[in-house]
Amino acid sequence: MKSALVAVSVATVWTKPESPRDIDRAALAAPVDPRGWLTSLTIEDKLGFYDDNMIQTQALYGTRVEVEEELGDWSKVLIPDQFSKKSTIGYPGWIPTNQLAPWSEAFEGKDGQKLALVTSSMAQLYTKDRQEDVELAYLTRLPLLSETEDGVIVATPTGEGFLRAEDVKIVRANENIEVAGNRGEAIVENGKRFLGLPYLWGGMSSYGYDCSGFAYNMHRSIGIQIPRDASDQATQGKLVEKEDLLPGDLLFFAFEEGKGRVHHVGIYMGNQEMIHSPDTRGAIEIVKLDDTYRLIKEHCVSRRYW
Repeated sequence: MKSALVAVSVATVWTKPESPRDIDRAALAAPVDPRGWLTSLTIEDKLGFYDDNMIQTQALYGTRVEVEEELGDWSKVLIPDQFSKKSTIGYPGWIPTNQLAPWSEAFEGKDGQKLALVTSSMAQLYTKDRQEDVELAYLTRLPLLSETEDGVIVATPTGEGFLRAEDVKIVRANENIEVAGNRGEAIVENGKRFLGLPYLWGGMSSYGYDCSGFAYNMHRSIGIQIPRDASDQATQGKLVEKEDLLPGDLLFFAFEEGKGRVHHVGIYMGNQEMIHSPDTRGAIEIVKLDDTYRLIKEHCVSRRYW
């Protein structure tokens, strides 16, 4: 295997090279236009991502991947940042090779390395001479090279770039991120900024999240790494009883009235409310658990990672 870097704003990780349809061609380009791609699709088109097992996950600009195999214009990758029982190395799937760049030691991510973390819902990346480059999604992380009066110089998969100061926060690799107040409540507050964002199966960016991608990224927003999928998230962390639930805890739901396979996760907000990314026909929303009979019956376990 060899290491590589995601070189587009968000790379969709497909189940196999044959998975994308003609209507998904925009998602295979470099640079990619995720906003244009998603707005061009109908609900029925998006339902195919799950119904036909087309998409596995996504990876943000600058994410390290391990290339396991190359086949024509495609690379089979493993994503170490996304823990999964599917592979001990990282989440597996296929990415168009043109969306990858060669590995750079600047992205090593050694403990304490300074990183520029995108904290805006979207941020414009500029070249070093301030020409527009690619749009970056929330929580994109790039190695910090230096700070200027109005922003930061960062390493990118294709050279040096510039980000405005108001779009980023300086953090350190493999360390918790400072938050004001309670960490669980910070998870909830960060999630609330995406209310109304349409659901995307396999979504791992601020262009669209699926249920577990939303939970994963809201924890990542305060520097906490959790597994990628709901079924794995439900087996780790600290077990929390219903009477001990606090904002930021994860609620899991299973088929067969809570006795079957875990199929959904949401973030508890307190007062019997939950924020979650529901399904392809919906968008990130807040629901009252007491008013949702199916969710009450299917709630199977709760976990705390913060």
